[in-house]
Amino acid sequence: MRWQGRVGSGNVIDRRTAGAGIGCATLVVAGIAICLGADPLAVIDIVGNEALQEGPAQPTGELDRMVSVVLADTERVWSDVFAAAGADYPEPKLVLFDGMVRTACGAASSAVGPFYCPLDQQVYIDLSFADELDRRFGAPGDFAIAYVVAHEVGHHVQNTTGRLSDQPSNAVSVQQELEADCLAGVWAHHANVGGLLEPGDLEEGLGAASAVGDDRLQRQSQGVVVPDSFTHGSSAERVAAFRSGWRAGDPASCRSAVVGRR
Repeated sequence: MRWQGRVGSGNVIDRRTAGAGIGCATLVVAGIAICLGADPLAVIDIVGNEALQEGPAQPTGELDRMVSVVLADTERVWSDVFAAAGADYPEPKLVLFDGMVRTACGAASSAVGPFYCPLDQQVYIDLSFADELDRRFGAPGDFAIAYVVAHEVGHHVQNTTGRLSDQPSNAVSVQQELEADCLAGVWAHHANVGGLLEPGDLEEGLGAASAVGDDRLQRQSQGVVVPDSFTHGSSAERVAAFRSGWRAGDPASCRSAVVGRR
């Protein structure tokens, strides 16, 4: 991707550093409070709540900066799409974490992979997932992780437009995940028009979509594929959904209840 030199998003929050967002004065006051007899658990909870209220992060590493630029481009694209429909696009926050993270949807570990929490309208990602995409799933490249970010932002679009169920069955979950793949493709279409993409990026995105298909993951982990247990769709379905959004560039093309399904 041609992301170098582009302005990143101001909606990235970094929770990877222990104590991030907690001021020295807060720690001193907390220590004094405990010494004076305050309930330590209550003090820890207050300090923890402050840690959840960090301001925007200043990206430091190359991957940090790239993800920030991708998020900024999703903001540009979806703001334009919403504006064309006479609506405002509420920009989500993207939270970088390492290992474990507290969210309005509960605590989560990096083992669950990147995810979106509709209760706080935030995307969560442990950037070590980029290495996992490459080493474990065979989906290298900067656009592979960009696809992942765009997919989770797609869930935010669904949530904003009332298309995200809070208690989906497996079948509904697959439909929602495929629609998010399609919405990621819509973003990629407009990102390409905007000059962000370069030759080979589409193939990286399709490779990432294929790599995280339920059938491929089940075959790797248990040696057998059980379609009735799918929650995200097969590799072929995910590729078809992403390609559909890429070709159309229109979120209306993603509204079929079975986007990309055979």
